[in-house]
Amino acid sequence: MQIYDSVQKTKVPFEPIKKGEASIYVCGPTVYDDAHLGHARSALAFDLLTRTLKTLRYKVTMGKNFTDIDDKIIKKVEETGKSLEEITTLYIDRYLEEMDTLGVARADIEPKATESLEAIEQMIQKLIDKDIAYVISNGDVYFDTSKDANYGNISHQVGDDEENQSRIEHTSEKRNPKDFALWKACKGEEDICFDTTFSKGRPGWHIECSAMIEKHFAHDHGTDEYSIDIHGGGADLLFPHHENEAAQSRCATGHELAKYWMHNGFVQIDGEKMSKSLGNSFFLKDALSAYDGEILRYYLNSVHYRNNFNFNEEDLLIAKKRLDKLYRLKKRVVPGKGSAVNKEFKKALLDAMSDDLNISIALAVIDEMVAKANEQLDNNPKDKALKKETIANIEFIEALLGFGGKEPYAYFQIGIDKALKTKIEALIEQRSEAKKAKDFERSDTIRDELTALGIAIMDTPDGTVWEKA
Repeated sequence: MQIYDSVQKTKVPFEPIKKGEASIYVCGPTVYDDAHLGHARSALAFDLLTRTLKTLRYKVTMGKNFTDIDDKIIKKVEETGKSLEEITTLYIDRYLEEMDTLGVARADIEPKATESLEAIEQMIQKLIDKDIAYVISNGDVYFDTSKDANYGNISHQVGDDEENQSRIEHTSEKRNPKDFALWKACKGEEDICFDTTFSKGRPGWHIECSAMIEKHFAHDHGTDEYSIDIHGGGADLLFPHHENEAAQSRCATGHELAKYWMHNGFVQIDGEKMSKSLGNSFFLKDALSAYDGEILRYYLNSVHYRNNFNFNEEDLLIAKKRLDKLYRLKKRVVPGKGSAVNKEFKKALLDAMSDDLNISIALAVIDEMVAKANEQLDNNPKDKALKKETIANIEFIEALLGFGGKEPYAYFQIGIDKALKTKIEALIEQRSEAKKAKDFERSDTIRDELTALGIAIMDTPDGTVWEKA
């Protein structure tokens, strides 16, 4: 398995801390609002990584956190009058439901910041005891970047330029411009705060992940050199978030946070980087209201995870047509049981995904399999061995890439609302009764009515099936 390490800026062999095991931690959402396409892209990228490693027989432990205490969440509390727990629980539940719709497997470990306060306090206190962190007059705690000789080695972006430093907090009491907050003291009685030995307040963003990783992973998966194998997230997290995580972790523990760092690209909407400030933040719930989760998964995964993704409906429909071809083949071979996966197909697909998740080659391999199977079935429609192998191939695609698992006629019914489905099924039942009564004129009239609704039907030994024409 080759992966692209963002620190080394090159593809490297994946050599885990423990042979046959893989520990992965991905930065999850700050739960003050609904998930957007950027959250989906990151989740899908690391779901592909997890699926690939599992298929390669690694024992994978995946962690993904929820930041459930943050200035934006507190602002939401003030705006809505709801409690912190009410807001964060609402958006965590929505996020998990939407991830499930996309076929993203739940993480093995899903820590929350508010449930990790003891670990956070311990790590901050350790840094204070080493004089690597310091408390200023208002109770805030800062990390002294000058005490870390390796600060900047993760992102290679740290400098004295104004653009970089503008992303880090400013106060006249900071020892160095690059220093960042580990703990934010209460500013008033109405603040949501937690008690610690150094002040009453709440954690800074960066310290959360370091403490969670140390709490949940380091003792089971880590070594004297690293806490985990892979730390991942969006490209926007490389600096300052991941840079600061790495610094505070190495200074607190004496070893590096992660052996490898992986980052997925941005999502753009018709060419513009998606952001709230641009007013084009495309919520995932809006996309899922218009498109099936599996189709959206296929589309969002169709571009290599490290590349920026330009979301537009024209490309989405092209991607859907490509997925349609797989399901048309599946219609030709089911029902039935699969046999063994074609060895050459399996190898080609795994070779592609083992090359830093090269999805473009993987999808091309699938397209070739679909075309070849269709050609062979055209020549020999009753080839049972081919049908069984094709079913097995599609099952392997589902396990590795997360699509192709639907019943094919159900797939081609996507987009039909419940009311119309009820009407269609009632008409099919009426047609069946007409055929039994040998009222073929009535049967043909109903077929014409279904055709006018844009519905194609097919009579099979197991009954009549239907799909959108």
